[in-house]
Amino acid sequence: MAATTSALPLFLLALLFALLQLQPTQTASEPNPTPNPWPLQFHSVLFMNRSGTLQKVDLWYDWPNGRNFNIIQNQLGKLTYDIEWNNGTSFIYTLDSNRECQVLRFEVGLLRPDWLDGANYLGQKYIDGFLCNVWEKVDFIWYYEDVATLRPVYWVFYTGYSAHVMTFEVGRVLEDAKWQAPAYCFSDDNSSMVKSMGDGIAAAPGSFIRGLTNSDSPPKSLLAS
Repeated sequence: MAATTSALPLFLLALLFALLQLQPTQTASEPNPTPNPWPLQFHSVLFMNRSGTLQKVDLWYDWPNGRNFNIIQNQLGKLTYDIEWNNGTSFIYTLDSNRECQVLRFEVGLLRPDWLDGANYLGQKYIDGFLCNVWEKVDFIWYYEDVATLRPVYWVFYTGYSAHVMTFEVGRVLEDAKWQAPAYCFSDDNSSMVKSMGDGIAAAPGSFIRGLTNSDSPPKSLLAS
């Protein structure tokens, strides 16, 4: 009986050692993971949180056609449409009876598909129940990507403005007719609403990059010029 008792801990130690050998580990010789480039076209539903202000955003990214569309539903509030073109023009409007529209001119275009190139790898962390690789880019954004599927799960700007990715549909494209801003965006009455934003980022709360304050500017290295 004594021999059986003393052998039991040795058996457990051997079993534990064997299990540890089965766990994948990253050795010093292995390079750090790099973020997956964005698909050239995709549709994603995001839940955004900015200091307790919640928004649901339908994001349509269409790099080959030089356009990006954010349909922004504020919690119990206004539905806003934000079409961004790679020539630096953005139309931010509503389709309700108020017929609001603002046209913005930027010196830079859209986020490139490889906008995360050169990001600093921070390791792995669980977020929203997913094990993610985490990167930081120029102290501006922290980006979480699912280890298993390479899909984005979450990102947060240095201001604390965050996005939780609810769906991510690669290859989905919004029909062309939906990309046309309403006629009142082009009327003479709206000419006073055309603004040149230069290097600044403003307006449309909820858009991926531009949902910050007027004084915030993403580095030009993230955007197409």
